[in-house]
Amino acid sequence: MPRLPSTPPLVRKLGRVAYLPTWQAMQRFTDERGSDTPDEIWALEHEPVFTLGMNGDPAHVLAAGDIPVVKVDRGGQVTYHGPGQVVVYPLIDLRRAGLGVRDLVTALEQSVIDCVAKYGVSATTRPKAPGVYVDGAKLASVGIRVRRGASYHGIALNVDMNLEPFQRINPCGYEGLAMTQLAALGAPTELDRVAADLIDVLQRLLSRTAP
Repeated sequence: MPRLPSTPPLVRKLGRVAYLPTWQAMQRFTDERGSDTPDEIWALEHEPVFTLGMNGDPAHVLAAGDIPVVKVDRGGQVTYHGPGQVVVYPLIDLRRAGLGVRDLVTALEQSVIDCVAKYGVSATTRPKAPGVYVDGAKLASVGIRVRRGASYHGIALNVDMNLEPFQRINPCGYEGLAMTQLAALGAPTELDRVAADLIDVLQRLLSRTAP
């Protein structure tokens, strides 16, 4: 029976990085990994960028302005990444871990829900609308890709950022979708703390989800 490797994923804190080379690094890691390659979790911020999923409709990009738009190989529509947002990319050998795509997406969403619950914030998911929401406003966006049985891309949690760029798009393909962040919810805004708390929860959820 497939099982999670005994060695927990290596956590890499990358700081603030440009999107394109980070995406290319995820692809390269996935293509070059072998059956014994340890899993990794990358925690980072991105420089301002809009990303559009494989089957995303460019019409959902309303007015990008000076922010670049990058078409990427994850699922979903368009979203925004920028400073003040915690991004977590789990690079997991799903076959080795005995995890399905839905298991990983659920773990990512639940990790945000459990993490922010520690801060006194009640968050939830919505049917047919991936991500995490607070009172109908989106707090975190999720999108993954699986190639060669392994995952990349991940989840982005709005912590303390400029939300204006979200007004330049239909976030995740939903016109008029309100966005929120931890700074507006009375929660901690230290990015290192939030990233550490989120990854701690995610690792525990993944270890419980796997057979």
